[in-house]
Amino acid sequence: MKRDFYTTPKSTPLMRLLWSASGGDRFILERATYSDQIKYMCLGGIIVATGLMAALAGGYAFYTIFEPRGSAIESQFSWTITIISIFFGCFWGLMIFNLDRFIVSSTGKGDGTEAITWKEFKGAIPRLILGAIIALTISKPIEIRMFKTEIDVKLYEKQLEAEKNFKEQANANFEDRVKLTDGDLNKIEEQRNQLQKLLSETTSEYNKVASKKVTRWTKAYTDNDGVFHKSVAYEVVDPSAEMFQKQMNKISQQLDDFDKKNADKLKKIEDYRENLIAEKDKVLGNNKKVAAGLDGLLERIHLAHEVAGFWISLFITLLFMSIELTPIFFKLMLVKSPYDFLKENVEELMKAEQGIHIEYNYHKDKEGQERDLVTHLHKEKLLVEKKSLQKVQEELTEYAISKYREEMKRKIDENPSKFIKVQENTNTLNNES
Repeated sequence: MKRDFYTTPKSTPLMRLLWSASGGDRFILERATYSDQIKYMCLGGIIVATGLMAALAGGYAFYTIFEPRGSAIESQFSWTITIISIFFGCFWGLMIFNLDRFIVSSTGKGDGTEAITWKEFKGAIPRLILGAIIALTISKPIEIRMFKTEIDVKLYEKQLEAEKNFKEQANANFEDRVKLTDGDLNKIEEQRNQLQKLLSETTSEYNKVASKKVTRWTKAYTDNDGVFHKSVAYEVVDPSAEMFQKQMNKISQQLDDFDKKNADKLKKIEDYRENLIAEKDKVLGNNKKVAAGLDGLLERIHLAHEVAGFWISLFITLLFMSIELTPIFFKLMLVKSPYDFLKENVEELMKAEQGIHIEYNYHKDKEGQERDLVTHLHKEKLLVEKKSLQKVQEELTEYAISKYREEMKRKIDENPSKFIKVQENTNTLNNES
């Protein structure tokens, strides 16, 4: 708009976009001062920047949650998770942008002075709490990305420690079960070894006895021809060897019976032991997978606090919180400018055009709060018209009824019998002739 005393600069597409982001009215801003235009442009810039940071933080947090698990120092890339994270980041950024836009545009300007009174601050507390929550959701993912290298080193150490602890726990868990199985095997083995030892001792004794020869003499005799035969010496096996032989056969039979009797039991125990060992190897094979499970968003946030320390982490959080809450305090500290008066004028004109009349501070309620009296003139006009029309209709109805009464009276005067019907009842008597 051209004026003799001032010319409002022409707005650019970027400026209009930032005005829309801040909730400013383009029609009024294009007729306000350059100072007002810059205020709302900067306010919209903060909101847009917050939305962009929220998009980056949301996308990175989503990727961190669903990325392929593995060693912390060996990054694994996934195009699928990356594309989904981009879409989620855009959605998250737009949602935060819209929420910030609503918070800022609904904050108002307080009392129009630079000072923030307790009443203004108390009214803004819900918006401040909501803004602080949004700032936390933005700051934490960005914080873990800032310290990613240090976090990866710490996380890798924890993964190695977790892998070691898991291995020790798995070994201890299966060791007791394998020991019980080995105990059962040892009992059977000891019983068999005893029989085997007894057989070996008996066999040794038999071999010793069997190797010894005993000298025997035949008896002297005279045959039928009268020839005398002298006794002859010969060697034979020791008779005790036969006893050892029988004992050997008996023990060998006991050993065979023992093997047959315990064959199934021994096989079951050995199979169970092999299954335990196979299960143990399978569990131990998952140790890297279990350790990789530590690579999550919550663990990285904890490590970020550990790496950065309390004060640095607090500083980063406060930085993003100040960015998020600045527009709210900015609106509370705004001094009334031509834009505000123009806006109030447009609002009053629109109220007047729609027949809305407000008497401010008209009365006090039960709690002592001053209330405004809002009068809707179009509604009042319509009600008056409706009431007047109803009154006229009632008067016309009464007049029509009075005229109808007069006309009917005149007709009765002319012919009264026409309006009176006499019903004659004729009673017929059965005994009359």
